[in-house]
Amino acid sequence: MSAITAAAVKELRELSGAGMMDAKKALEETGGNMEAAVDLLRAKGLATAAKKSSRTAAEGLVGVAVEGTKGTAVEVNSQTDFVAKNEQFQDFVTTVTGVALGLGANDPEAVLAAPYGNGETVQEKLTNNIATIGENQVIRRVKSLSVSNGRVVSYVHNAAAPGMGGIGVLVALESEADASALDALGRQLAMHIAAAFPLALDESGLDVDTLERERGIAREKASESGKPADIVEKMVEGAVKKFAKENALLSQLFVIDGKTAIAEVVAAAGKEAGKPIVLKDYVRFQLGEGIEKEVSDFAAEVAAAVGA
Repeated sequence: MSAITAAAVKELRELSGAGMMDAKKALEETGGNMEAAVDLLRAKGLATAAKKSSRTAAEGLVGVAVEGTKGTAVEVNSQTDFVAKNEQFQDFVTTVTGVALGLGANDPEAVLAAPYGNGETVQEKLTNNIATIGENQVIRRVKSLSVSNGRVVSYVHNAAAPGMGGIGVLVALESEADASALDALGRQLAMHIAAAFPLALDESGLDVDTLERERGIAREKASESGKPADIVEKMVEGAVKKFAKENALLSQLFVIDGKTAIAEVVAAAGKEAGKPIVLKDYVRFQLGEGIEKEVSDFAAEVAAAVGA
C-alpha cells in the first residue's frame, strides 16, 4: 500500500469533520479509498456527516435559463477557474444554455449536434473554443424541466455572471396560481434546494444503492450496541427512514424556518394563492459534483523528475 499523503488526510478531514489521526487511520485501514474511509468513520461515529458538496474539483460554470413553463440547466466544465472568468467562455455557456432550452434537452450529445450560429454546430464552436482558449472544455450534463401550467423558476448561487455560477437550481411548479406568487415561492424553494442538497423529490425517488449503503453503515453502528438482533434491525430501519426523510425534498425541513416540511410550505402557498400548487420536479447542478480531483504528491513528482 502506498503511503497516505497529508493531502489525502486533509481531504478526508474536510469530507468527514473527523480528527487528523482518525482520518489517517481510516485511510490506512481502507487502503486509501476515500469513500470507504468516510463510511468507516461514520460507522465509528467519528464523522459528523458525509459532506454532500464533496469532490467538487472540476472548474467551469453551471448555466440556467427559463422561459415561462420551461427551464434548462447546463454544466460546462473547464480545466481551470481562470477560464470560467473568460468572456468567450461565458458567452458560450449562455448560448449553449439557450440552445438546450430551445431543444428541451436532457442529453449533452443532442446539444452538441445542434446549430450554434454562423453555420457552426455547438460541437464545432466548442472545438474552436478549445483551440483558441488553449484549455479542454466539455458539456458535462444537461437537464430540462417543463410544466403544463405554472412556472419554472431558476436560482444561481455564487453567480459569476447573469444566469451562471457555481450552483444552478430549477424548480418546476404546476399550478394555475398567479405567476408572481409562483415566482416568489419558486425562488424560496430554489434557495432551499441550493443549501439543503436533496437527493430526490420524494422518498420513493431515492437511489436504491444509496439507501443500501446507508443501511450497511447503520447496521455496523447498531451491531456495536450489543442489543438483540431484532432490536438492531429496528435501529437500522429507523436510521434509514431518518436518512430518507432528511434527503427527500418534500420531507426536508424548510431552511428558512427550520421546522416546516417543504410539502407543507407548498400546500400553504397554494392555499394563500387560492389555487393548488404542485412541486413537480427540480434540478440542482453543482459545479464539478461527483468529479474527483487528482491529488498529487508534489515532492514525489519533483524527486521523480530529477531521477531521485
